[in-house]
Amino acid sequence: MRALVFLIAGLSFVLLSACSSNDQQDFTSESDLYESAQEQLERSRWESAIRSLQLLEEHFPFGKYAEQAQLELIYAYYSSGEPDLATAAADRFIRLHPQHRNVDYAYYMKGLSAYSKDENFLSQIIPLDQTQRDPGAARESLSYFTQLLNRYPDSPYATDAKKRMLYLRNRLARYEIHVANYYFKRGAYLASVNRGKYVLENYQETPAVPDALAVMVQGYHLLEMDELSDRTLAVLRLNYPDHPAFNKSGEFNFQHGDVSDDRSWISTITFGLFDKRDPRGFDSRRVYDPQYQDAPRAIQ
Repeated sequence: MRALVFLIAGLSFVLLSACSSNDQQDFTSESDLYESAQEQLERSRWESAIRSLQLLEEHFPFGKYAEQAQLELIYAYYSSGEPDLATAAADRFIRLHPQHRNVDYAYYMKGLSAYSKDENFLSQIIPLDQTQRDPGAARESLSYFTQLLNRYPDSPYATDAKKRMLYLRNRLARYEIHVANYYFKRGAYLASVNRGKYVLENYQETPAVPDALAVMVQGYHLLEMDELSDRTLAVLRLNYPDHPAFNKSGEFNFQHGDVSDDRSWISTITFGLFDKRDPRGFDSRRVYDPQYQDAPRAIQ
């Protein structure tokens, strides 16, 4: 009986040793391991590629492929749908190699990883209004792309980053208008005005600026601050005379931004799906931004 126990223990040790040996002998050299990782990347086998790149760095931390493997690990994490891990890998590369010739790629991938957080399966099949979603990832992405352009304005990734930043600024500005409309509904008129002012101060030249002015006109009016309301109204009329808040006679319709909750029962139970009325509150995208769409897909 004792001999059988020793035999089983011996076999277990051999098997464990063999497994351990196989894990570390799947490659014969640094070049072989790197070529294997490249093949897996080309075939979009992200999990296998990640394992190979991790092994490469583990066994050859000072090899000729080590730095390139760290960069490609960022891309593999991003492509596998792990934006947080991609960001962590990018941060690590920046920390270890701040003067690397390709460090701008790490900054770009940080922005792209945050940008991709809002892209999910549902958003690809249902036309969701991204401007009403939590703006946390959008702000994070904008911050990362801004870092890239400030540090490396001539980067080959700068052009794409600028395009994405334009979309992100438009989206964040529109989000502020949604919040201002919500505050009108709650009777928080000063908060609405502050949201409009925030757009004017931080998101100039975005399609949300006309609505920001309209928000301030109505907010000041409701606060009985008529001088400020009239002054802002003059700016709105001069720059955006076609704003939907103006009626046919050219007067500002202070009921235009009415957000009273008078939805029909059909609209309520269908979550507004069959509600053909214009959106409540100020939203002039149909006038000033007819091409407003969801973000462009991430570069592959």
